[in-house]
Amino acid sequence: MEELPIGVVGGGIVGLAIARELTRRFADREVVVFEKEAELAAHQTGHNSGVVHAGIYYKPGSLKAELCRRGVALLREFCEEHDLDYLECGKLVVALDESELGRLDALERSATENGVPRLRRVDGAEIREIEPHAAGLAALHSPSTAIADYAAVARAYAHDVQAAGGTIHLSSPVREIDRTGGASGGSGGITVTTPTQSVRVSKLVICAGLQADRVARNGAPAAEARIVPFRGEYMDISPAKRDLIRGLIYPVPDPRYPFLGVHFTRRVDGVVDIGPNAVLALDREGYGRFGFRGRDVADMASWPGFWRMASQHWRTGVNEV
Repeated sequence: MEELPIGVVGGGIVGLAIARELTRRFADREVVVFEKEAELAAHQTGHNSGVVHAGIYYKPGSLKAELCRRGVALLREFCEEHDLDYLECGKLVVALDESELGRLDALERSATENGVPRLRRVDGAEIREIEPHAAGLAALHSPSTAIADYAAVARAYAHDVQAAGGTIHLSSPVREIDRTGGASGGSGGITVTTPTQSVRVSKLVICAGLQADRVARNGAPAAEARIVPFRGEYMDISPAKRDLIRGLIYPVPDPRYPFLGVHFTRRVDGVVDIGPNAVLALDREGYGRFGFRGRDVADMASWPGFWRMASQHWRTGVNEV
């Protein structure tokens, strides 16, 4: 009896990376990817800063730190093999005054334990040698921090999936997941229904980005995960002034929040951005300032955790806006 294919929901970089790895681990099985948009990498993958973080910020010994350091090496190798942009432009994390030095010390310790290569502490004069138009009391310099085009990487993953016999269905939002085989999939498999077809798979990996909680609840009503979306807004540096920034310039982050602060980011196409802030998004997939979608707002408002978060951090939220 022919085995059912393995399904992946989501055509962003995570879903396509997993699909690619599944084709390598299960060469005798078809891998099927379902992407709701008409193109790949249309959402988070195509709307980020493109920075390849070197491991400065993550808790030493954590899985996140381990995967970051290993992922850097794998991404560099993949980009070289596929002739994709991977530029080690370097990064400065700058402390502006003495109040930030303690946090800079903590970042230096964690980055050193995580094995960030060639990391060094620099003073104000050395900051200006690296970035002549930057100023600060002290900084961490990570020359191995890089930039890449993650949408291009995702498309290369997709090419590998299809070359290995996998199938990618675009314009195929998942409407229903029927776990007829029980919690583990069982012999009956799982039926994935889109507007145009129903496909039976043996297992299903959900990588649906900002819709992942909804898709997961579709297949497992007991799932408790809830996404509260935040949007980062960027401004472009005018072309005449892009040469003032050589690489990446970051502030010392506030440890209370999972954001790295407003920073200067050079991209592989030469554009230089400043941003992002972090503002509550009223539309999960709205990339403009005035996006609004009633269902997304209702989802947030109906979750008690949102109101607990809002009561604690509303002042910071106002400042970000």
